[in-house]
Amino acid sequence: MTRPRIGIAAVTRDRNGQLITGVNAVYVKAVLAAGGLPVLLLPEFSTEEVLELFGDCDALLLTGGEDVEAVRYGAVTHPQAGTPDPRRDANELALIADACARDLPILGICRGIQICNVAFGGTLFQHLPSERPSEINHDPAGKRDATAHDVSIVEGSHLHRILGTTRLSANSFHHQAADRPGNGLIVTATAPDGLIEGMESADPASWI
Repeated sequence: MTRPRIGIAAVTRDRNGQLITGVNAVYVKAVLAAGGLPVLLLPEFSTEEVLELFGDCDALLLTGGEDVEAVRYGAVTHPQAGTPDPRRDANELALIADACARDLPILGICRGIQICNVAFGGTLFQHLPSERPSEINHDPAGKRDATAHDVSIVEGSHLHRILGTTRLSANSFHHQAADRPGNGLIVTATAPDGLIEGMESADPASWI
């Protein structure tokens, strides 16, 4: 039986003056453990090249990384926003459109939920501490496996069915977040301060 090919959107980082491209190994290990075959979709590819490679894939995994360029959702760049990667934004928006056209599953994690929301016409908070002050620190210093706050999950959602619970404790490493949900997306998970932590397609037959 052929393993499903999972396209994983990658990131490019500057490591002491040298550009490194790829993804955190945990993404690749998780896809392999689930029986999939990871296919890395690198920002260095042109949009045409990344779509050609994605054409043989069965699902899309959108990973963490840079801030999404503010112009993509009609905003003026906040002074504390990070430096975006316009190539990556363009590629991922094209990948989302192609995945939707082919009715492929999409999973967005961290930046992934943000770019997915933008693709559907939603907006983002560019810098939570100034645009949405809260008693909860959504970007605390700490280890990756340290939990930061609880998350409430809507009963009956895809996330609820997968995790088997309506409440869990999660880590948190982001200064941006979804603000207004995009067209056709519904909120399915929130932090105690109401910040969006999960969204999915309003169409139960669609897996986003």
